[in-house]
Amino acid sequence: MDYDAQLKLQAYLDGELPEAEAKDMAKCLARDQDATVLLAELKNTRQALAGGEMPRQLPESGEFFWSKIEREIERSELSQPAPAHESLLARWRRLLVPVSAAAVLGIIILVMVGPSNSSLAPESEVASEDSGSFVYRDESGTTLVWLSYPAENDIADETGGNRL
Repeated sequence: MDYDAQLKLQAYLDGELPEAEAKDMAKCLARDQDATVLLAELKNTRQALAGGEMPRQLPESGEFFWSKIEREIERSELSQPAPAHESLLARWRRLLVPVSAAAVLGIIILVMVGPSNSSLAPESEVASEDSGSFVYRDESGTTLVWLSYPAENDIADETGGNRL
């Protein structure tokens, strides 16, 4: 039994169907065992719910009871103070506090994450003017030492050797 048929069966039980549809549903119940079982379950459920509900009596009539609730709502709306107008200083403070906090946070991040003391350009130096060596360091940490050997020729000249 599909969902629409179940809803029609519930409407049939509640007496909400037009007369022609009620006759069709009665014929359907005569030939459909599942519909008959569902109708019996719906009747049992209705009886169980009706028997378990306790009647409630209000100390006054319904109109008077609801009018008291309405008066209380109106009274509470009137007793709430109107919002005071903010001064210009309070508006600026409300704007400047988060902006200044964001600026301070940005400065702290720049100081902590900013460029380190070493420059970004590769470093080079001459180890000694006399040795003929040259040291090169790049940003990846690679170090290259360049040794020039004309210094050997100078040593050979001092000892009396031939120059190349």
